Amino acid sequence: MKQTFLLALLGACAWAQTAAPKAAGTAKTGASRPGAARKSGAGAASSSAKLMNPAAWTKQAPPEFKAKLTTTKGDIVINVHRDWSPMGADRFYNLVRSGFFTNVSFYRVVPKFIVQFGTAADPKVGAAWKKAKIKDDPVKHTNTKYSITYAKPNLPDNRTTELFINLKDNAFLDADGFSPFGEVVEGQDVVDQIYSGYGEMSEQPGGAGPSQGRLEAEGKAYLDKSFPKLDSIKSAAVISGEAPAAPAAKPAKSAAPTVKKTMPIHKKSEGK
Repeated sequence: MKQTFLLALLGACAWAQTAAPKAAGTAKTGASRPGAARKSGAGAASSSAKLMNPAAWTKQAPPEFKAKLTTTKGDIVINVHRDWSPMGADRFYNLVRSGFFTNVSFYRVVPKFIVQFGTAADPKVGAAWKKAKIKDDPVKHTNTKYSITYAKPNLPDNRTTELFINLKDNAFLDADGFSPFGEVVEGQDVVDQIYSGYGEMSEQPGGAGPSQGRLEAEGKAYLDKSFPKLDSIKSAAVISGEAPAAPAAKPAKSAAPTVKKTMPIHKKSEGK
């Protein structure tokens, strides 16, 4: 049966939507996008300051690269194919490079459907990136199990930072413009073990998990207090695919002066 998507509006915010089928396999529930998490201390302020300008993070991604997410459950390696979804790959590449994913929680885990993440660890950073929308890419690769895709409202050109990893083949998402840009190639068992005990977001039918409104207002402190078993990303890094840095040029050696050899000039002896 064709599955549809709900657009949840909390205040003035339109949160990412990905419909999850109910147990009967015919109905759906809306997805939620959480608020950002808060870090404290001078180090957090310095880290956040570097992330406040999304326009500074627009470098084009390599044609193919791998990114490692170091999580509380273990390492997950994602192989990104830029030709699958160019703008999506570029955004992910820059999110990883910028340190955006540090301390980000897997806040929505629906078994046999998806695991979703992508809210900044600082609400101010999250607000800045929420305005930095990217255009949609045509769907060139289906939403297979362990592929990674952007969550988004059911509106055009509204992708930001929210992502989900498919926990099964979800080809029905293709028709609604969910364009995968990569796939988990290492740590698939880690993906399967991400904590799912809290269930669906609380605003969704039957959901008892985190609240979108409180996530937006309180950030990760709310998750840590009310949903302490949620897994999260400790750090993320690009681990292959980038061109190696060019070696520093060695200073040119001073050329030794060239000594031009000349033949002696012999004057003819004058006769007496």
